[in-house]
Amino acid sequence: MEAPDPNVARASTPPLSVAPMMDCTDRHYRFFMRLITRRTLLYTEMVTAGAVLHGDRDHVLGFDPVEHPVALQLGGEDPEQLAECARIGVDYGYDEINLNVGCPSSRVQTGSFGACLMAEPQKVADAVAAMRAAVAVPVTVKHRIGIDDLDRYEDMANFVDVVRQAGADRFSVHARKAWLKGLSPKQNRTVPPLRYDEVYRLKREFSELQVEINGGIESLDAAAEHLAHVDGVMIGRAAYRDPYLFADADRRFFADDTAPHTREQIVEVMQAYLARWTARGTRPQHVVRHLLTLFAGQPGARRWKRFLSENVNRAELGDRLLLEAASRRAS
Repeated sequence: MEAPDPNVARASTPPLSVAPMMDCTDRHYRFFMRLITRRTLLYTEMVTAGAVLHGDRDHVLGFDPVEHPVALQLGGEDPEQLAECARIGVDYGYDEINLNVGCPSSRVQTGSFGACLMAEPQKVADAVAAMRAAVAVPVTVKHRIGIDDLDRYEDMANFVDVVRQAGADRFSVHARKAWLKGLSPKQNRTVPPLRYDEVYRLKREFSELQVEINGGIESLDAAAEHLAHVDGVMIGRAAYRDPYLFADADRRFFADDTAPHTREQIVEVMQAYLARWTARGTRPQHVVRHLLTLFAGQPGARRWKRFLSENVNRAELGDRLLLEAASRRAS
């Protein structure tokens, strides 16, 4: 097979994406977010190579066609396994394959993947080369600005320089280092200081690369400011705390003037969606938990959240739970 040209990206970076987040960006959340923004790139939670190869594939990889564009994030370090997972992901219809080189959890470190791979750029390059040879969709890498004492700008630049030669289509950079020992994954999202200037410098010095920035970005206004320096902006926790902040994303970043759904329209669609999934045996809280912050910052937001939290398991409300919560919010 002909080696990929590392200087030719196969797709431009979308200006805005929602970050892959464990226990957050599952298929129910992604369906919900598609009712708010039609264009923003969405990511799965990280799915390990073992789960794809040996688990219930429909459970870990299945998604609704309305979720496009949607990227599959993989966790692993074996090039052959990752290449096979990438092929399987493309067969399922994913628009992009992303390799996780940013997760600092001890479980991931035990498997020798995630952020600890920043110390082994050639291993990451081998994985990217194998995946890029296996699929025609973009193969991208999400990584930290550094790990432990390997945290100088020059260390990150060396990592990117090695991996880019394997043909990575985009580098999504969380602008914080990760402490692999001493900080929890939650602390690693907030404690190490943000170093946006180093991500900007990366884009300046590797101008041919597609570079996306991530970490501590709370608003669309902030995203617009970052786009003066990089190709794309990835928003994580803010997209979960206040998902409706993306209601103006399509107009601002994708030149799409289609009117977004109102929160009330979203409630109606999600009520029907909830009914479909509970009829399949899904516990309602697996869907409802993503909707608790739909009315963040709006009058009655606490009533909405409290009603759902207290009544999610009441079977007699199954076909009108969300509608009833919306009614209580407005009262």
